Amino acid sequence: MKRNLTYCLLALLLLLALAACGGSSSNAAGVAENAAPEVAASSGDPAAGEAQFNQLCIACHGAGGAGIENLGKPFTTSDFIKSKTDEELLAFVKTGRPMGDPLNTTGIDMPPKGGNPALTDEQILDIIAYIRTLQP
Repeated sequence: MKRNLTYCLLALLLLLALAACGGSSSNAAGVAENAAPEVAASSGDPAAGEAQFNQLCIACHGAGGAGIENLGKPFTTSDFIKSKTDEELLAFVKTGRPMGDPLNTTGIDMPPKGGNPALTDEQILDIIAYIRTLQP
């Protein structure tokens, strides 16, 4: 009986090991590895972010984030925003995008912190939370 229990435990361990090494394109959480990464819910306060947006970002990105042609990209349809985490967007806003950056498609500088060096990380995260509410 003890020997049968040992074999059962070994078989169970072997099955678990095989399942962990499985040949499918899923990771341990069962998510397809080539699926688009899901962005977590924003950690900021969208109401506070809207107030900050309307003081700082609206000049280039327009009311409601609709964008201003040849000045600031729209946020309402931005795949760039959809594909980034809050932390990635925070780093982007803190750095900005100079007109010489090959990824700059407007030819206009996006200054670090939107041109307000006093903007805190928390305020930027609030703006990010607001911007996320603008997307479908």
